[in-house]
Amino acid sequence: MSASRLFRAPGRVNLIGEHTDYNDGLVLPAAIDLDCRVRATPTGNGRLTARTLDLHREQSWPLDRLDRHGDWSDYVAGVAVELVRLGVRLPAADLEIASTVPMGAGLSSSAALEVSVALALAALAGADLPALEIARACHRAENDFIGLQCGIMDQFISLLARPDHALRIDCRTLDYRPTPLPPGCEIVTVNTMVRHDLAASEYNQRHQDCRRAAALLGCSLRDATVDQTTALPEPERRRARHVITENDRVEQFIAACAADDLAVAGRLLYASHASLRDDYQVSCPELDFLVEAARAIDGVHGARMMGGGFGGSTINLVAPAAVPGFRRRIAAAYRERFGREPQIHHCRTAAGAGACNEPRP
Repeated sequence: MSASRLFRAPGRVNLIGEHTDYNDGLVLPAAIDLDCRVRATPTGNGRLTARTLDLHREQSWPLDRLDRHGDWSDYVAGVAVELVRLGVRLPAADLEIASTVPMGAGLSSSAALEVSVALALAALAGADLPALEIARACHRAENDFIGLQCGIMDQFISLLARPDHALRIDCRTLDYRPTPLPPGCEIVTVNTMVRHDLAASEYNQRHQDCRRAAALLGCSLRDATVDQTTALPEPERRRARHVITENDRVEQFIAACAADDLAVAGRLLYASHASLRDDYQVSCPELDFLVEAARAIDGVHGARMMGGGFGGSTINLVAPAAVPGFRRRIAAAYRERFGREPQIHHCRTAAGAGACNEPRP
């Protein structure tokens, strides 16, 4: 029997460009030093078995019946189904999964799981699939098997990321361009440690709102203007306005970083949060509080909510010398307001997914 093989896929932050990926829009994500690792061992027993060391749970399927179970294991089964559709001869295997990407934090734990599983199964099957094809397969798994109508950003960046760079991704063409991260600042995420029950259903509802807006306008929101949205009914008008202005903010943010203008970059993050809160209506009291608390702390250039919304994390651009003080003050303020300890991560950028030769330190 062949030896086991180890694969990793990173989580991500998205600097700016939220809820634009499934609207043919622009995004600016970067991979981070939190990842999901899958140790894959071929078995020859006719089954695919996955066990998660974090949740202490196991699920197993016959290779010819990859059913849904309504839990974490659906991400594994969904990816396996998509690989079969690509012509991959699915191997019987044991998958041992361990992740440092926190679930529900807006750091893309699901895409990290999908991508690491896809790489592991493809490798055991001897299938040499291009990174973009794997990203598309994982994206289809989340859309069709899981039922979350997300865009392709998370899977794309998990596979194609570069250290010290974000990627400007055009989600219509899938063209991408490495973009140096803003000099003179650090990326710090603050996890609210809450995930409101309406997150998944409201995410899909926003997708439907945008589809209706595009249909009424007769064009993709990528091609629409703010002036055109004035004729739309609510909530379609607000949803479209967010997407259109957020695409503009991505380009402005990249230009600000190239000009080393962190004041403008920070203002764009605050503007993005206000748009997500007021037009897209996906924020919550915990996220709003963290953004306003960050605004009052010296050395913070900008902050906004990140991810699907209704919980999860904020992303903060912080001057390097201010990071320790920021961590103390934001944690104390959040504890005082909500009686809960936030999870804070000082992010380091990472390369895209691939095989590992060594276990996690």
